[in-house]
Amino acid sequence: MSQSFERIAVIDIGKTNAKVVLVDAATGQEIAVHKTANAVLSGPPYPHFDTERLWAFILQSLSKFAQEPGFDALSITTHGASAALLDATGALALPVLDYEHQYPAAVNTAYDDLRPAFSETFSPRLTGGLNVGAQLHYQRTCFHADFSRVRTIVTYPQYWALRLTGVAANEKTSLGCHTDLWLPFDDRFSPLVDTLGLTDKMAPIHSAFEVLGEIRTDIGRQIGLPKPVPVYCGIHDSNASLLPHLVDRTEPCTVVSTGTWVICFAPGGQPSGLDPARDTLANVDAFGTPVPSARYMGGREWEMTTAEVSSVAPEAEWSALDAVLARKSMLLPGTVKGTGPFPMAQGNWTAEPADAAERRAAAGLYQALMTATCLEMIGSRGEIIVEGPFATNQIFLAGIRSLTNRTVLASASQTGTALGAAILAGLRPEHSLYRVGRTIPGLSEYAEAWRDQIALTYSHD
Repeated sequence: MSQSFERIAVIDIGKTNAKVVLVDAATGQEIAVHKTANAVLSGPPYPHFDTERLWAFILQSLSKFAQEPGFDALSITTHGASAALLDATGALALPVLDYEHQYPAAVNTAYDDLRPAFSETFSPRLTGGLNVGAQLHYQRTCFHADFSRVRTIVTYPQYWALRLTGVAANEKTSLGCHTDLWLPFDDRFSPLVDTLGLTDKMAPIHSAFEVLGEIRTDIGRQIGLPKPVPVYCGIHDSNASLLPHLVDRTEPCTVVSTGTWVICFAPGGQPSGLDPARDTLANVDAFGTPVPSARYMGGREWEMTTAEVSSVAPEAEWSALDAVLARKSMLLPGTVKGTGPFPMAQGNWTAEPADAAERRAAAGLYQALMTATCLEMIGSRGEIIVEGPFATNQIFLAGIRSLTNRTVLASASQTGTALGAAILAGLRPEHSLYRVGRTIPGLSEYAEAWRDQIALTYSHD
């Protein structure tokens, strides 16, 4: 990372969209972005990602960036829950499976008998192929002839690195992303790898920060590169978002990444409170360190809760707080069932808010209560950094500060997965964080009543 670059190209493949981004290595600003939909092909042999279309898009984008203004390093980030199975020639032996595909009941039952305990992997049992181990078991069971041709298995960011450099690798942020394949606190593969007969097929593990090689000469000529360009190993996208808050930091901190999902990361936290039935797990960060994590579908729940009310001025929401607290008008989990710390709870209002301001205020308190619950489960410590859309929700921020009695810092900018991937190549951006000053008097009593209502709901299940 001692090498100095001017511009870093980042391949950023999300579940819905794929991007190739050009990042200014001095400022961290995105200079240019090319974007395309990430299509899923229905089959055969099963729903899978259109990797050849993505590859053509990547080469086309890199070609344009190579011409003007140029780039001198490349990094990669992708969604998790995906792996590439390669034959002896390095081509795909089977397509890259769409992790939302659902498997036959008999396949799932057999897998449940094979997978290691949560106390070893800290990877909860998830639906479809969200556990990469479940994908591999499905492919091995249902497509035995094709699977017999598999010689090398790589995690998804490293699949694209392989196509660019010819070097096969695995990396811990993707292996540690609820795959069932990794023991995060032992820093090694889980017994499932051997159980599935994959030990000699897993590519060597490299650091996310490592240069795997340079862009292959033939690809460099094809896209018009004037000089060799190093390719960094790459990183899982949630960990790319976490990384900017970890580099050059010595004290423990907590990161609350908000979007469709609210994901809470506790670097330095302990796994003792993790519960596979409550959407908690241990991720693995770019340095290979286990990170207790919890999540719930906060952004989706916010949309569902506030969709039918008009926006109001933030101060109007604040003015509505007194009435919300006095009447104990509260939203109980979960508007989206089956996720988060209370997966079986049936969401409803204890008292319907009187107007749009009250509804939005109460919805902000709900998000703060859910997040505080997640933070408690993962044993988080230190400053709490909030990024994403909720970083502008003042009631949410003040609620977190009041409920935790800790310093809360809100990110004034969208960190982005591309920025995190660029950090692998040495980028060190300035953090734009502001300290939350407001608190909400009387919130502790409201929170106690909220917890009591949830306990009552669960006692009737």
